[in-house]
Amino acid sequence: MKHIPVLIASLVGFLMVFAYFVPPLLSWRQTAEEWFTIVATIAMLLGGANLCVHHLQKISDHEAGWGFSAVTLAAFVITVGVGLFKLGVVPESAKHLDHAWSGQFQQEGGGFWWIYQYLFSPVVSTMFALLAFYVASAAFRAFRAKNLEAMLLLVTALIVLIGQTKDREITSLFLPTPADGSLPWMPIADLTEFIRKTFVTAGQRAIMIGVALGVVATSLRILLGQDRSYLGGDE
Repeated sequence: MKHIPVLIASLVGFLMVFAYFVPPLLSWRQTAEEWFTIVATIAMLLGGANLCVHHLQKISDHEAGWGFSAVTLAAFVITVGVGLFKLGVVPESAKHLDHAWSGQFQQEGGGFWWIYQYLFSPVVSTMFALLAFYVASAAFRAFRAKNLEAMLLLVTALIVLIGQTKDREITSLFLPTPADGSLPWMPIADLTEFIRKTFVTAGQRAIMIGVALGVVATSLRILLGQDRSYLGGDE
């Protein structure tokens, strides 16, 4: 039975690829995208049900951390309910005043908007603020100048860090005296921008090329039926 899902995945995958080069296949590609939306919706429903079952089981068994499961489950149910029933949403036009659900569920001032604006966004900001301390601690341990490579990394990190601060006009590097006799200096902000545009951009492009090659290799394995991890097993 596992050969049928593999065959479907291969056919649809090759169809999506060839549709970019063969215009008559464009309609088939659009149909496949519509089916993908349907399957993804079903998968989201199954994922939500699995989330509820998992956390209800932890609450029922009073496992370690079951209180967090209760908070997660309550937040999930409340958010889904507010979004589905469009609590606090008003009609967007006068002719739809008798239809309570005619407005957008993300409408400003609505319940879903309030949850995102005043609950979700502050929690995300808090999480990233806490991550900054962990990053600083990890950087302190990693940037010990034990060799030349670590020293270069440490100096570069300090230049970029200082260049992002408010005092961006600190003299960072003395150069030969200009012909007009003015004091030779280079702002750290300019040096930081040079590092970001030159070295950081080159490294990011190299990483993206490597990621693209990895995506191509993984995609080919899936299309050819060599990688079947999406079936839920090792086969």
